[in-house]
Amino acid sequence: MSLADLSSQLLSWYDRNARVMPWRVSPSDRSAGVRPDPYRVWLSEVMLQQTTVAAVRDYFHRFTARWPDVAALAAAPDADVMGEWAGLGYYARARNLLKCARAVVAEHQGRFPATREGLLTLSGIGPYTASAIAAIAFDEVATVVDGNVERVMSRMFRVEAPLPAAKPELVALAESLTPSDRPGDYAQAVMDLGATICTPRSPACGICPWNHACAARAAGVQADLPRKLPKGDKPVRQGVVWLGHCNGAWLMERRPERGLLGGMLGFPGDGWDGSGGTAPAQAPWQDIGEVRHTFTHFHLILRVLVAQIDSQVGRGEWVPRLRPSDLPTVMRKAHDLARGMLDG
Repeated sequence: MSLADLSSQLLSWYDRNARVMPWRVSPSDRSAGVRPDPYRVWLSEVMLQQTTVAAVRDYFHRFTARWPDVAALAAAPDADVMGEWAGLGYYARARNLLKCARAVVAEHQGRFPATREGLLTLSGIGPYTASAIAAIAFDEVATVVDGNVERVMSRMFRVEAPLPAAKPELVALAESLTPSDRPGDYAQAVMDLGATICTPRSPACGICPWNHACAARAAGVQADLPRKLPKGDKPVRQGVVWLGHCNGAWLMERRPERGLLGGMLGFPGDGWDGSGGTAPAQAPWQDIGEVRHTFTHFHLILRVLVAQIDSQVGRGEWVPRLRPSDLPTVMRKAHDLARGMLDG
């Protein structure tokens, strides 16, 4: 069977089995002339970076209800956007989201560039995201390769070389299958195939539309691919966070734009590198325990100190009506620990 036949076969499978997602135009609607909204495609792709579809759905609904188009998002206060993003992680994405929205409005009259090359000029849009938006929103023949696609290609063609070294070969193989007709639907089809059938563990080969052509299945090694180089152990870092409260208000500070949790609202802390730090105010700080959180490159053990503050603070600002949902996950863990102690 030719590569073109394989692509056509996958599209037929997608027409029957496409996942329903709030940012997606279904195959039937697409064939009826409904065009994807580039804003919604872009927003979903940025949110989905390093995150699962299940984790993104509610965030996407909240964002699009509050900011239904790129102009509305571009006009939003930074703090509001960062607050809505809290919990999704990788906070540089939220900062770049605002930069990108404002550039689209200021430099492109509120319209996203319709080509991969044009999209690459915008903040926070790398090669994968540019390809995904170009293909899905504008039907450009662009090859979209995420983790799902890498897995499908490594099995289809039995690529034994481990990732990440095998990535260029997998991209080339994915490109060879990308059709000139319906490239946006094809991009979503191959990602759906990896997410629902060609899964990391126990792939459902019996119902895969490509099972007859899969080289890894023929050799009985599909569950072993893709191969990956072993990862080293993540280092463990330690830090301190001070939770000062007074009459129901909490002492907070905005973290620097650059760096971990950049631009997010959080409790004053040290550098999380074991070097120590200075409390934001003189107070009878009580060590109430620790919280643990794992970031991309390290594990964090964070000591939580709590005090009622009546003296003048050295740094930070009082937040009288704190919404824990506006906090990054690690800060929310610290808040929940303190809240439990105070309520108890």
